[in-house]
Amino acid sequence: MGLTSSAMAGNSMLTEAAVHPQERNCWQDGAMTSPAQPSIIWTGTYTPDGGGRAAGIGAVSAGADGTLEWLGTAVKANSPSFLAVHPTLPVIYAVAEQAGTVQAYRRSGEFKLEAFGDQQPAGEAACHVAVDPLARFITVTCWGDGQVLLYELTRDGSITGPLTTPPSVDPHGSQTPGEPRPSRAHASLMLADGRVMTTDLGHDTLRIWTYEPGSGLRADHEVALPFGSGPRHLVQHASGSVFVVSEYSIEVFVLRADAGTFELINRGPATSGGSLPGDSAAEICLSENGDNAYVGVRGSNLISVLLVKADGAEVAPLADFPSRGDWPRHHLVRGQWLHVAHERSDDIATFALDPVSGFPGPLVNTLRTPSPTALVPAS
Repeated sequence: MGLTSSAMAGNSMLTEAAVHPQERNCWQDGAMTSPAQPSIIWTGTYTPDGGGRAAGIGAVSAGADGTLEWLGTAVKANSPSFLAVHPTLPVIYAVAEQAGTVQAYRRSGEFKLEAFGDQQPAGEAACHVAVDPLARFITVTCWGDGQVLLYELTRDGSITGPLTTPPSVDPHGSQTPGEPRPSRAHASLMLADGRVMTTDLGHDTLRIWTYEPGSGLRADHEVALPFGSGPRHLVQHASGSVFVVSEYSIEVFVLRADAGTFELINRGPATSGGSLPGDSAAEICLSENGDNAYVGVRGSNLISVLLVKADGAEVAPLADFPSRGDWPRHHLVRGQWLHVAHERSDDIATFALDPVSGFPGPLVNTLRTPSPTALVPAS
């Protein structure tokens, strides 16, 4: 979600004069000082309609030495807070969180994008988009009204109209006297077996779906997590286990399917040093070898490194490291590098990962870039 008014008041607007000379192009559309054949990382962002300072989807060049270089705004768009890349085509999808829409974009140059196809309606505060690895559909989850939506894709990657799903029912309803808790769908994960798992922050549930062409998502089963945990983001380990980080309780839950039905088999803290009032967990991702998981915690502004144990049946926190910025909204492991997007301090911090421990080492690079909310490799 975007910055609150109080958070915005506590974070002064950056000006070009305050940017390091080598970083000045961060604020200029189209500035390009990239190598001949860079690896591109697209950045989701908040624009002024969401309390941010960006102009749209950003483009960053990722060097072999871990350094990042700002290329410019790839396309102007309103608060494209999360992105997903088509598995075979030069197409990406972005939710417009404040407008409640989703749009397809295609590459029109080395780091430029252009909108194509019709902008499709989504739900209130559409905050996450994911792509089926077989390029059949995308899913959009909506924090504001709890909707989980599916959009089938055409051969050129364009989006067809939304197919809706049944609303979530709070499994903890009897524990919440008075006003019912709102559903807060937050993220989707394409599972290795072809199904889809979505999180609901408001109802503390994981919903598993089966795709039916022409009809959308059919409810398969649900897993209720502890009351007030707030499942946010999730990732699947090579073992088949799914690791879910909870925004509110700052834990990692481990789920595994038994005869097709997922069950909660383990849970534990996401950090080794605990958390402070006002903290909230954000992203979880894995090292390339699957031996470590990395969790970002906003407020305390840290990255926690966890050890994956027992063939993916357990994760245990090892150590916490300063993220070296304010509000680590999203992070990405790219080979031996860890890139952390700080929404409120307007930067991406890069660390080298120790090949043995998996711990982030000294800060390698800080790239100034406005209001980053997601880091998604172009390929």
